[in-house]
Amino acid sequence: MTMTERLLVTEPEATAAPVPDVFAGPAGRALRQMVLSDEIITQVLSEVGPQGLRLTGDGGFLPQLVKAVLERGLAVELADHLGYGKGDPAGRNGGNSRNGTTPKTLQTEVGPVLLEAPRDRAGTFTPALVPKGVTRVGGGLDDMIVSLYAGGMTVRDIEHHLARTIGTEVSRDTISNITDAVLDEVAAWQTRPLDAVYPVVFFDALVVKVRDGNVVTNKAAHLAVGVDTDGVKHVLGIWVQSAEGASFWAQVCAELANRGVRDIVIACCDGLTGFPEAIEATFPFTVVQTCVVHLIRAATRYVAYADRKTFCAGLKTVYTAVNPDAAQLALLELADSPLGRKYPAAIAVWERAWDRFIPFLAFPPAVRKVIYTTNSIESLNYQLRKIIKNRGHFPNDQAVTKLLWLAIRDIEDKRARARTKDRGKPANQRTAPGHLVEGGTVQGWNAAINALSQAYPNRINPTY
Repeated sequence: MTMTERLLVTEPEATAAPVPDVFAGPAGRALRQMVLSDEIITQVLSEVGPQGLRLTGDGGFLPQLVKAVLERGLAVELADHLGYGKGDPAGRNGGNSRNGTTPKTLQTEVGPVLLEAPRDRAGTFTPALVPKGVTRVGGGLDDMIVSLYAGGMTVRDIEHHLARTIGTEVSRDTISNITDAVLDEVAAWQTRPLDAVYPVVFFDALVVKVRDGNVVTNKAAHLAVGVDTDGVKHVLGIWVQSAEGASFWAQVCAELANRGVRDIVIACCDGLTGFPEAIEATFPFTVVQTCVVHLIRAATRYVAYADRKTFCAGLKTVYTAVNPDAAQLALLELADSPLGRKYPAAIAVWERAWDRFIPFLAFPPAVRKVIYTTNSIESLNYQLRKIIKNRGHFPNDQAVTKLLWLAIRDIEDKRARARTKDRGKPANQRTAPGHLVEGGTVQGWNAAINALSQAYPNRINPTY
């Protein structure tokens, strides 16, 4: 399964594809016993040590083994190309012959391999085992580089890491080209078709530093997480803000519509400038809801730590009110209390956001529980911040999208492998984390979707 498919397809549990066993079957086992017998392995291991044989790296046993195999394979290929073996009289006056070798360094997972590639005099030999111009063999090294990049290492860090650990010298340009190879998959993921209806979509942003000409500026990388009608969460896209406010969000909403989204019932965000107007222009029936937890956090910034617990208890009477009138009364009572008079700026946060907060009060408790907070996307952003913090800045917007997409895929893959190891264990012995976002399910979704279906029967179950 390709990287794109891992994010495009939601499966109950992702499992790593099994690695084919080249020594499977009776013939393979006989070959293993001949080439990698226990006696040979024991002898090799007995020579391994600080002052003895090295397994990997420059001059190691495994690179020498790879060298021997590849050079033998190339010799066989050249013999097939010429039509005769080395030293065979049949090749005399045949019009083409062997013409020595060309030194070539291959970068591999076990270290550099100094190869002597055979030539023919006519220059028509094109080996398939190690094609001309190829300086890396095996997909493992490329996968290693992509994994290190997705884990937050910079190109410079990866270059030093490979040289230090396995003795493989890979240039920064090569590393960049390897990671850029996923750009087609990123573009396919970013433009994939989406569901017609999402009952809830969460929007949040990360601040990244991006070079724009000769200046490094702060930009917002926005992520959208949609909850489908089955309660399964999906990362819908990543957008690096290239324009101010409404025009940028108009572009994002148009893109979602072009990818098949006909309706969003509830859009949860945190004070994104121009977003409410843009989404209402594209999806006129969408309820734009400010995240309640964000409002609480924004208000408590103005409250001394010793008073926060009591102040939050007062705020709870506001966001748990049965309707907007009761919530307005609760906020007035809090404003007239000693804490409210002590921290008027905290009260002002709620007053400014009031029009975008009160839609929350129209929903029953089951729906309120789902849209109360954008924790689903905030937990994802927390993991992504740990990865991007190592970078001073990104060279362009495309590099931001590439890293964030790779990071999401890498995080979900790691969690899936951990769940695979836990499979079959008793529930009290399982330690693997669940889905971070992609493919995870919303707790209490059955009650929430039932309430939404009653409130919006023609939107939750459309007849498009």
